[in-house]
Amino acid sequence: MAGLYLSELTLSHFRSHLGARLALDPRPVAIFGPNGAGKTNMIEAVSLFSPGRGLRRSSAGDMARRPEALGWKITGILHSLHQVHEVEIWSEQGAARQVRIDGKAATQLALGRIARVLWLVPSMDRLWIEGAEGRRRFLDRMTMSFTPDHAEAVLAYEKAMRERNRLLKDQVRDGHWYVALERQMAEAGAQIHANRQAALVQLAEAQGAAETAFPAAELELQQSEGAMPEIAGDLRDALSEGRFRDLAAGRTLVGPHRTDLYGVYAAKGVPARDCSTGEQKALLVSLILANARALARDFGAPPLLLLDEVAAHLDATRRAALYDEICALGAQAWMTGTGPELFAELGDRAQYLEVTDEAGTSRTAQTGGA
Repeated sequence: MAGLYLSELTLSHFRSHLGARLALDPRPVAIFGPNGAGKTNMIEAVSLFSPGRGLRRSSAGDMARRPEALGWKITGILHSLHQVHEVEIWSEQGAARQVRIDGKAATQLALGRIARVLWLVPSMDRLWIEGAEGRRRFLDRMTMSFTPDHAEAVLAYEKAMRERNRLLKDQVRDGHWYVALERQMAEAGAQIHANRQAALVQLAEAQGAAETAFPAAELELQQSEGAMPEIAGDLRDALSEGRFRDLAAGRTLVGPHRTDLYGVYAAKGVPARDCSTGEQKALLVSLILANARALARDFGAPPLLLLDEVAAHLDATRRAALYDEICALGAQAWMTGTGPELFAELGDRAQYLEVTDEAGTSRTAQTGGA
């Protein structure tokens, strides 16, 4: 069948897993076991099938199993639309992560072309009430799911901005030092803004077209100061004209790095930051599902969904609704929970993994059901 799913996953010396080998089908994957057994480590491994640093944003060295810390390797058989790929991801002695697809060396960006991975983890529960940086990262992950090249624009912008900020902190006033950097920032920054806006349009369409048990969120981009220049030439002019102000501040004060994601609980007209904890969680689930529906249409298959401890934060009605939507979507969703009872509503629509912790080593067993 056409779709996007892992049919095999092998871990070697990854986090708490000395070794694990799983044979899988396209159904959702319910992972259960006690806290600290290594459930999140397993879905972190799956998150590395996308560009970036994974759901924990850890360095390659931090992912190695202790105490050996010699290196780690993840291998997967990835079914992507009508193709099947063997993907190998590894790091040796803390070195940068390496990727091989079908036996050939590849970049992380190449992963983004054959796979789409979305996740929701407990640390994101405070998304609406903490700093703008986390919301930008959340927005850029969603944007990258639609436009994998978005990651390159973000990296190019941040690299040029670091150089410009270094000049500002050193109080360099000669304009010749800034021209090339500001041109690079303007070109990448305009692309970042356009990509983000396009992603919000796709999310809004996906939310508006679906019948769902989760509340819709209205999203918009806001700037901390003034409006974001949307055209590269305008952004370049704004950077040039703002040099004296930026020199006083010691940093760049205009650009997409100053953007915030503003969300509203649509049915109530209440800002997401003012909603209850349960409502904020429901809005996040709604956005992840909308992102997945939009990708099913845009990419041709729903993404791999990684939902860490999501069941524990939903009542039985919402939990059943979430499982129904995931199954209707046809996504291979990897979900963790402390006990099999949290997945009872899935029945035989899912496959089950029990993870236990034995002497500091995670053990995984595939079971017949919840």
